[in-house]
Amino acid sequence: MDIVPVIGEVRTSENSKDPSALSDGPLPKYPEFGAGADGCDTDLNAAPMTMMPKSTEFDHQIVDRDAVRRRASIWASLPTRTRLILVVLAIDVLAAIVCCAVMVLNARSAVIVEMNATRATVEPLVADTIRMARNPSPENLLHTLDLRLQTLRHVRVAVFDAKGERIGFVLPNLRRDDHVAPSWFVALIAPPPEQHELPIVVNGSPIGKAVVTAEPLDEIDEVWGYAVSLSLASLLLNLAVLAALAIAFGRVLKPLERLADGLTRLERHDYTAHLDAPASRELAVIAERFNSVAGALGEARAANGRLNRQLLTAQDDEGRRIALELHDEFGPCLFALEANASSIARIADGESTPDRGKLAARAAEIGGIVGQVQARNRELLNRLRPHALGQVPLSECLNLLLADFGRRHPGTAFEGSFEGLARGYGDLVDLTVFRCIQESMTNAVRHGGATHVRAEAHERRGSSGGGLSTLHVVIRDDGTGLPHSHGTGLGLSGMRERVEALDGTFALDNAAPGAVVRIVIPIEPEVAEDVRSEHPPAPPSS
Repeated sequence: MDIVPVIGEVRTSENSKDPSALSDGPLPKYPEFGAGADGCDTDLNAAPMTMMPKSTEFDHQIVDRDAVRRRASIWASLPTRTRLILVVLAIDVLAAIVCCAVMVLNARSAVIVEMNATRATVEPLVADTIRMARNPSPENLLHTLDLRLQTLRHVRVAVFDAKGERIGFVLPNLRRDDHVAPSWFVALIAPPPEQHELPIVVNGSPIGKAVVTAEPLDEIDEVWGYAVSLSLASLLLNLAVLAALAIAFGRVLKPLERLADGLTRLERHDYTAHLDAPASRELAVIAERFNSVAGALGEARAANGRLNRQLLTAQDDEGRRIALELHDEFGPCLFALEANASSIARIADGESTPDRGKLAARAAEIGGIVGQVQARNRELLNRLRPHALGQVPLSECLNLLLADFGRRHPGTAFEGSFEGLARGYGDLVDLTVFRCIQESMTNAVRHGGATHVRAEAHERRGSSGGGLSTLHVVIRDDGTGLPHSHGTGLGLSGMRERVEALDGTFALDNAAPGAVVRIVIPIEPEVAEDVRSEHPPAPPSS
C-alpha cells in the first residue's frame, strides 16, 4: 500500500483555551511593562488627587531656579579639561543609548525572521518524514516525527495522535532550559507568544497533528551575548579614547596655563615675561600677541622712567638757570642799589650843602635799576607761569608772547594768526597751547637759526551730527630744519606728553625750508559749549 502524504492547512490559534494541554509545557511568559514590584498592575487613578496651594507652587519655582543657578555655578567652577571630557562622555552615553535602541529594533526583527524561517521548515520536514517511511504504523510515524522535530531551534513542536494524546517524550539533553539573557532584555526583544497547528494526514486520513510553539529564547541568548561583547568592546574603546582625550586636552591647555602665569607676572609689573610659541597655530598667535604686549609695556615703562629722569633733570636745570639769572642779573642790580644808597648817604652826611644834581642822578640810577629788576622779575614769573593766562583772552596772551620773543630776538621776525579763538579753553588746554608755541619758537631760534617764525592757531568746529571740535596749532620756521639723526630732547618730549595727555596728536616734520610743528587737540563738547556761551570768539588780531 502506497502512503501518500497529505498536509492540511495550517491553523493558527494565538489564544488557545488550554495551551498547556497541547504543548509539552506551559507557554513562555515574558515580563510585562507597567507591573508593579509585587507583580500587580499599578493604577494611577487609584491615588487621590489634591490641589497644591499657589504659594507652594511659587516656592517650588524659586527652589527650582536656585537649583539651576547652583548647577550652573558648579559647572562653571569645573576645569576646562574636565568639562570637555564630560561633554565627550555625555555624547558617548547618548550614542550608546541610540545604538542600544537600534540594536533592540534590529534584534527583534531578526528574532521574528528566524522564528518564521524555523517554523517554515516544520512542514517540509513532516512531509519528508512521511515520504521516507515504508508502510509504518501511525504510532511509529508519529514517534519518528516527534524525535526529529525536537531537534529544531527557536520553536517547540509537540506531536499528538488522532485522539489528542501526546506522543513521545521530551529528551532533556536536546533542549537547554537555562538561559543567560535577563528577563528585561527578553521583554524588550521577544515577540508575543504564538502557536500554530499542523495536521498530519496519511493517505487522506488524519493520524494526528503537530503544535508549533514559538521559542525565541535561544536566539535572544545569542543576541544578548553579541550585545555584551559589543558593549565591553565599546566600553574599553571609549575608556581608551577618554584617556587619550584627557592627555591631549592637557597638552593643548598647557599653553593656556603658561599664558595665565604670564598675565600674573604682568599684573605684578614684571614686563620681562615671555611665552614660547606652542605647536598650535592659534595658541602661537596668542603667545606672539602676548609677547608684543609685554614688550610694549616694557618700552612704555622704560619711557616713563626716562621721562621721570628728564623731569628731575629739568627741575634741576630750571633751578640752576634761575639761580644763575638771580646771581647774574639781580646780584649786580642789588650791588648797584647798595652803592647808590651809600653815595646818597655820604652826600647827605657832608658838612656842605648837598649837591642836588648828584642826588637826582643817583635817584635816576636807582629808578633804572628798579625798572630792570622788575622786567627780569616779570620775565622769570612769566617763564614759570604765564600770569596773563585766564585773565586775558588766549589770542592776546599769544600775541604778547610773540612780542616778547621779538624784543628778545630782534634778528628774527615773529608772526601770529589766532583768528576765531575763544577767550579760553580751560587752564590745561590754554597752558598746553602757550607752552608748545613757546617751546617751538625757542627751538626755531636756538637750534634752527630761523629768521622768520609764524604761529597759527584756530578752532575747527565739529559737524552738526555731534562731532568733536578740535584746536589746530601750526608753527613754521625757515631755519635749517631737522637733521637726520636728531634726538628727542626734553622740550619735544614735554610737548608730546602735554598734547597726548589731552588725547591730541603731535607731529614734527621738515618743511623745506625749516621745520613745522602740527598739533591737534580735541575739545570736549561741554567745555566748548561753555566757553562759547560765556566768552564769544576774540576779534581778529592785527
